[in-house]
Amino acid sequence: MVVLFFHPKGEFMRIDKFLKNSRLIKRRSVAKEACDQQRVLVNGKTAKAGTELKVGDVIHIEFGNSSLTAQVKALTESCRKEDAAGMYEIIEE
Repeated sequence: MVVLFFHPKGEFMRIDKFLKNSRLIKRRSVAKEACDQQRVLVNGKTAKAGTELKVGDVIHIEFGNSSLTAQVKALTESCRKEDAAGMYEIIEE
């Protein structure tokens, strides 16, 4: 059984924190750098590190020669490695 805890402030979380917590990107500093280099889009718009995400948003990340598109399913402050994939759904790789 997977138990996800929702963000206590409500329904928003910074994109850099989400990328780290969901383990789409390993470190928050690397997530911030990807945003600064305009390699992260949220709902088709370039995202800054402080861009607020909500459930249902679509994230597109450019990784060198590849890219990933995912939809936000849950916002969690922290979760175990095994549960991190429950925070998003891959739409396209």
